Amino acid sequence: MWNHVLTALQVVFSPMGFISMFLAVLLGLVFGILPGLTATMAVALLTGLTYSFNGPLAVLILVGVYIGAISGGCQSAILLNIPGTPASAATAVEGYPLGRQGKAGLAIFVSNAASFSGTMLGVAAVAFLTPALTAAALRFNSQEMFLLTVFGIVICGNLTSGGQPVKGWISGFVGLLFSQVGLDTVNSMPRFSFGVINLTAGISLLPVMIGLFGFPEIIEAFTPEARKIIPVSKFSVREGFGIMRRNIINVIRSAILGVTMGAIPGVGEDTGGWLSYWAEKRFSKKTGWGKGEIDGVVSSETGNNAAIGGAIIPVLSLAIPGSAPAAVLLAAFWMHGYRPGPLLMQNTPEFLYYIVVFMIVCSFMMWFLASNIARFTVRILQVKNEILMPIIFVCCVIGAFVVNNRLFDIKLMFWFGILGIIMRQLKIPAAPFLLGIILGNMADENLRRALILNKGSFTSFFTRPICIFFVIFILALVLPQIPLVTKCAAGIKRSFAKKK
Repeated sequence: MWNHVLTALQVVFSPMGFISMFLAVLLGLVFGILPGLTATMAVALLTGLTYSFNGPLAVLILVGVYIGAISGGCQSAILLNIPGTPASAATAVEGYPLGRQGKAGLAIFVSNAASFSGTMLGVAAVAFLTPALTAAALRFNSQEMFLLTVFGIVICGNLTSGGQPVKGWISGFVGLLFSQVGLDTVNSMPRFSFGVINLTAGISLLPVMIGLFGFPEIIEAFTPEARKIIPVSKFSVREGFGIMRRNIINVIRSAILGVTMGAIPGVGEDTGGWLSYWAEKRFSKKTGWGKGEIDGVVSSETGNNAAIGGAIIPVLSLAIPGSAPAAVLLAAFWMHGYRPGPLLMQNTPEFLYYIVVFMIVCSFMMWFLASNIARFTVRILQVKNEILMPIIFVCCVIGAFVVNNRLFDIKLMFWFGILGIIMRQLKIPAAPFLLGIILGNMADENLRRALILNKGSFTSFFTRPICIFFVIFILALVLPQIPLVTKCAAGIKRSFAKKK
C-alpha cells in the first residue's frame, strides 16, 4: 500500500504533474464559476486532451478538474444568484442574500472551506467504505429510485418556497413534466415534441438553468431598487474558521448525506446538496433561513462536494457511475487502460490509492486557488449594473450555445428566461423546477420499469422497506400542508388536552 501511495505522490510532485494539477484545478474552477460550463463538460474536454498522457498523470488531471468544477459553482451562486453548476443551486438560497448584505467574501471563504471538508470526507469514504456503501447503493431498485426523486423534489419545494410549500411542489412537478419532452426512456418514442425535430432530443438542462436563474437577475438589476453598488465588508479568517468549527456536526452530517447520494447511481451532487441543506434546516434552531443563513451554505457545499467521493465509489467497485461527471470519468479511466469493477483490487490495486492521493492533493489545491480567485471575483459587486449585466447576458447566451452548439438552445434559454421572470413575479421558486428537470428522466425510467416488472401493480412501492421509509417521509412533509389534516390534528390535540 505504501509503495502505491509513494508512487502517487511522485506523480503529483513531479514538475509536470504539479503544473498539470494546478492548471486542471484552475480550469475546473473557471468552468464551475461561469454559468453554462459544467463539471461534465470540463471532464469531457480534458479527457480528449489527455489521450497521449500516461495513465497516472491523466487520472490526476481529470480528478483535479472534477473537484475544481464542482467547487467553483458556489462563487457565481453567491455573487449573482446564478449557479455556476446545477450542484450549486442550493448554495444560492442562502449565499446570494449574504452577498447582498455585503458578506460575499465571508460566504465564499466559508463555502470554499466547506467544499474542502466535504471532498476530504468523501475521500475517506472512498478509502474505507467503498464495499459497504456500494452494497447499500445496490439495494436501490427502480421503486426506491422513483420515490427518491419524489422525495428530493418535495424537500426542495419545502426549502425554497418561503413558507408556501405548495408553490414549491407545483414548480418541481411542472419541471418533471417538462423533462418528459423528447424520446421516452423505455421505447424511444417521441413525446410532446409536436413535430419539432430539436425537441425530440429533449430539453437541455443548461439553457433551462441559465434562463430560470440568469434572466430574472438581469431584468431585476435595472430596477431602481437594485441600482446601488453593494459594498463588500472585510472579514477575518478567524471568523470564517469559527463558523466552520461551530458547524462540525453540520459538516459531518452533510458529508454522510452527500456521500450516500453520490453513491446511488444517477443521483449525484445536485441532490446531495439539497438533501444536506434540508437536514441542517430541519435540525437547526435558527430562524433566518432564506435571508442569508451561513450554516445553509456550509451544509449545501459540504454535501455536493462529498458526493464527488460518493459518485466515485460505484465507479471503482462496480464500474457504475454515480453521476454524469463520474460517467465521463469512467470512460476516461477505460481509455487510459484502467478497468474499474469487482476485479480492480486484483488486477490494478494501485489505482485506488492513486485516486485517494490525487483527490486529497487536488482538494488542497482547490482551496488555495478558490480562495485567491475570490479576491477578484468579489469585485463583481463593485461593478455598475449598466456594465456588468450586458456582460452577464453575453455569457448566458454563450453558455447556452456551447453545450450542443445549437441556436435552438439559445431560443430555449429565452423562453425559460421569460418563464423565470413570471415565476419571480408570482413568487414561485425556480430551484424545484430545475431539480425536476434534472431528475425527470430518472423518475420516468424507474417508474415505468418498476410497473413493467410488476405487471402494472403499485404494491411494490409500499411493501419494500426502503420504499416505506421514503413514503413515510414524503407524507410527513405533505400532510401538514393539507387544511383538512391540520384541522383533524388540531381537534385531536384539543380532545387530549380536555382529557388531561
